[in-house]
Amino acid sequence: MFTGSCVALVTPFNSDGSLNLEKVRELIDWHIAEGTNAIVPCGTTGESVTLSQAEYESVIKTAIEHVAGRVPVIAGAGSNNTAKAVELAQFCKDAGADAVLTIVPYYNKPMPEGMFQHFKAVNEVNIPMVLYNVPGRTGKNMPAQTTLRCACELSNAVAVKEASGDLEQAMEIITNTPSNFHVLSGEDALTLPMIAVGAKGCISVVANETPKKFSQMIAHALAGEWDQARTLHYQLLSLMQFNFAETNPIPVKTALGLMGKIEPNFRLPLTSMSPDNTEKMKSILTDLNLVP
Repeated sequence: MFTGSCVALVTPFNSDGSLNLEKVRELIDWHIAEGTNAIVPCGTTGESVTLSQAEYESVIKTAIEHVAGRVPVIAGAGSNNTAKAVELAQFCKDAGADAVLTIVPYYNKPMPEGMFQHFKAVNEVNIPMVLYNVPGRTGKNMPAQTTLRCACELSNAVAVKEASGDLEQAMEIITNTPSNFHVLSGEDALTLPMIAVGAKGCISVVANETPKKFSQMIAHALAGEWDQARTLHYQLLSLMQFNFAETNPIPVKTALGLMGKIEPNFRLPLTSMSPDNTEKMKSILTDLNLVP
């Protein structure tokens, strides 16, 4: 169910800092038309940690209602407070999400048993659950053995967004999980090699800017059409890499601003991209024919 190109959707803000829900709807329509396979609102790229509870609920509801079943919605529902993560998952279930994306608790830095117990608590909500391992954000890697334990013992654990950058860890998970548990890349530039060893897609940043090409790259790779997939991979590689020249989502929202898709507004502590990097981003986008 959760395969292919899943966009980690940005959250558009107006110049006064308020939500721009109309832009959320426009982005969703564009993504679906361009071939994106799932919408993932309110993740890291969506600046979820700076949204109030009311704003968070508004974005999730808007996404679910506007997608209207055209593709799956994997709602960001992570917290380093287990009770809060359960509450968010319950809200997303009640709102009609197809799954939740729930992160390894950050800052607390739990031991593997704590990670498992955290996901076990969210599992009780009874909604499909995509685990999210991103040690660069959380300060703690979830070992392959813990992911495997979740895959085998938690009935609602259906996938992991694996953003450790460790291909050996990804392969250990892929070769030992049940057939109905998928590994999704959490790093755009590693998506092609991860699919080559058995991953089923990506929850992606670059899909915000180039939904069609990234979706096509993944589709070719999943079909074993490696030459076509490799060509698209290298076309997008500079953009995939430069999206992390500054803290995500600063570069991708800057790119979308240059493309005329949104106003590139951020919430503190994130700030606008530096002028030099903005010019570099414009050059990359020009080479890809995404801006004039």
